[in-house]
Amino acid sequence: MNKIIKAGVFSLAACALVACDDVFEPLPENNLPKEFMVQNSTYAENTLGNVYAYMPSFNVNDLNDVATDDAVHNVADNSWRRIASGSWTSQNNPTNRWEMTRLSIQYCNLLLSVVDEVQWVKDPVANVCFRDRFYGEAHALRGICMYLLLQAHAGVDASGQLLGIPIVTVFEDASSNFNVPRNSFADCYNSMMEDFNIAIEYLPEDFHAYDVYNNPGALDELKKKYPEITEGIANRVFGVTFGGRMCGQIVKAFKSRASLMAASPAFAQSGVTWQEAADAAADLLKGINGIAGLDPKGLTWYADPDMKNLNDGACPPEVIWRTSKGEGNDSERNYFPPTLYGRGQVNPSQNLVDAFPMANGYPISDKANSGYDDQNPYEGRDPRFYEYIIYNGAQVGTANTKINTSVDSPTNDGLEKINSSTRTGYYLKKHLRMDVNVNPSSESKQFHYTARIRFTEIFLNYAEAMNEAQGPLATGAAGYSAYDVVKALRKRAGVGADNGDAYLESIKGDKEKMRELIRNERRLELCFEGFRFYDLRRWKSDLNEPVKGIRIEGGAYTPFEVETRNYKDYMIYGPIPYSEVLKYSNLSQNAGW
Repeated sequence: MNKIIKAGVFSLAACALVACDDVFEPLPENNLPKEFMVQNSTYAENTLGNVYAYMPSFNVNDLNDVATDDAVHNVADNSWRRIASGSWTSQNNPTNRWEMTRLSIQYCNLLLSVVDEVQWVKDPVANVCFRDRFYGEAHALRGICMYLLLQAHAGVDASGQLLGIPIVTVFEDASSNFNVPRNSFADCYNSMMEDFNIAIEYLPEDFHAYDVYNNPGALDELKKKYPEITEGIANRVFGVTFGGRMCGQIVKAFKSRASLMAASPAFAQSGVTWQEAADAAADLLKGINGIAGLDPKGLTWYADPDMKNLNDGACPPEVIWRTSKGEGNDSERNYFPPTLYGRGQVNPSQNLVDAFPMANGYPISDKANSGYDDQNPYEGRDPRFYEYIIYNGAQVGTANTKINTSVDSPTNDGLEKINSSTRTGYYLKKHLRMDVNVNPSSESKQFHYTARIRFTEIFLNYAEAMNEAQGPLATGAAGYSAYDVVKALRKRAGVGADNGDAYLESIKGDKEKMRELIRNERRLELCFEGFRFYDLRRWKSDLNEPVKGIRIEGGAYTPFEVETRNYKDYMIYGPIPYSEVLKYSNLSQNAGW
């Protein structure tokens, strides 16, 4: 990925965007003509580099989970903490993607306007291959930008119509009309899917699958489309060094995300069906042979000791797309408990802890079957709990330090002891490396990366959509059911290992109970990956569930309320930026904002 994000400022599209505002005038000396791109292929390619550089990803240092019932932040001015307390407005909006994502669409449109004219390389066969790849990448990136904008800004206007954004598929210059209305959500969805389908046609399924030197049959597959291609050209255009750029797997993953969102209750006006969402997920999963391809080590990809060996954008079996890896300890410094020299900034909630079942698979609310003891609450829990949450008595860090979160703790790890202490009785463990030390006298670092998309998400997308479309046991064309997916995920986690997952078996024919379980599995598997804030809203679920913690004193465990939430009903949709609505009279705002 680093090879494509090159230094320098590309100002043509940026100037075109601001030229419509009479406050700004494009600087002539910086306004390079499109003809310059035609004659300079590197300059043309860098337009996509700008889009890649912007692509947002879940960032462990910007956890929106603290705006939900899953966690709280211990820094008072954290933007997510503030919006959850009632300060979310169209002017104060940490979910805003409007300006930069629409600018990214401009870059894609600019590249598409010249892609056929640019001489990418002198060799005619390689030139066609490069042209096709950049054409596919631009469509893929434009489609992803549309998804990001719809997720953040689509909504119902005052008339009750579900709207998206203004669709722009041509490069805009200073003479373009920017005061245009928003298109319907359905039209935006169709435009996005058209981009995705074009991208899939032109991009390799996976750059590592096109490794002609190590993958027998890869060259023969390419020759079906490019009969005169050679090994050298194939490696030059589609080689593994381009891993991390757009490929068919990534595009199919976003098709799955987009169709699941569109089929959900908040976006049901779109007309997209749950079956379409199930089929989109299945289309990607067939490439790993369905459930058989579920990575047994997928629960803790972030702690993989072989991470340092992932080169050229290569991913472990669990990960579809990731950021570049880097060696550091910032996450540990931010989230470790104080005794490990951390700032303890994100504290998982008792709500989330209660969502983890017992190891036998039964929810803790079913005391008769689960065996849950609220005065010995961490015994015999779902193994994922121990991987993702630091709790009272947990041993963590390079020295297996025992953490005491009780009110009467002799350390600063105790409840609300100092500003960096836990506010809930818990600390974050997921994403953190236990082989990292942030003690200034013995500091150590390890490799980290952000998993932008994981196969586990796609399995959960399929399970949710298939259950809604046909019920928990229907297998459909994919050959496996929502029940099959949930069973495989829980088995991988070690849930129900001793009793055949009796709880799952008891509800497997009940669509409503399976819906509840699938949503809970999604909550657990994808916790602290930036999903719950958007999941609750697309489901039209309660955003105002009070966040609870646990007070441990004298050996007794007592739940207590840590934070309330202050969301309004209309906040299942995000706002259009206030400044944009002021500038453009035809740009309608979502209701309530």
